[in-house]
This record gives sequence, C-alpha cells and structure tokens, in this order.
Amino acid sequence: MSSMSSTNDLGQGASHAKDSQVPGKVQEAVPKAVEDSLPDSVHDTGSNKDTGKVSHATGDSYVPKVLQEGLPEAVEKAVPNAIHDTKGAKFSDGSTGN
Repeated sequence: MSSMSSTNDLGQGASHAKDSQVPGKVQEAVPKAVEDSLPDSVHDTGSNKDTGKVSHATGDSYVPKVLQEGLPEAVEKAVPNAIHDTKGAKFSDGSTGN
C-alpha cells in the first residue's frame, strides 16, 4: 500500500521546504503561504526571490542572514557598508548600492 501525502487548497498536509529548521509536523500543518513567508535561511522553500525577501549583501555583513532576508530594501540601503556591505548590489527600484 503506497502512502501519498495529500494537500488541501491552502497547501496544508505537506512541507514545501528543501531544507528547514521547522519541525516536520508544523511544516505540514501550516498553509503554504505561511511557509513561504519565512526567510529561506530558516525554512527554504525557494520563495524568497518571489517575495523579495533576499539579502543584497555583496560583501561582509554582521547582520544575521535571517534578518538580512527580512529587512526592507530601504533599511538594507541605509545600513553602513562597514556593517552590511551592499556595494554594487542591484535593488528593485533600479538603484545600485554604494
């Protein structure tokens, strides 16, 4: 007898992560939208490129990756390069990090 995981219209019933720090039962219980809202460094569903939750660091950063992915671009641009280097990064508004 084969076991198939079935999901409902919210994507509940299966994990959508490639790699995760979230317990499996929790992954299966929450809607896909909730899984996608987590930074990929915590629960990697590959959604960050679609949601804009990406790090624009091009060099060294003292900011933890999970925070880099959650920060709005405006904050990333405002943080000094000595703390979070975005030199040369391409932002969604077309600007480039200095």
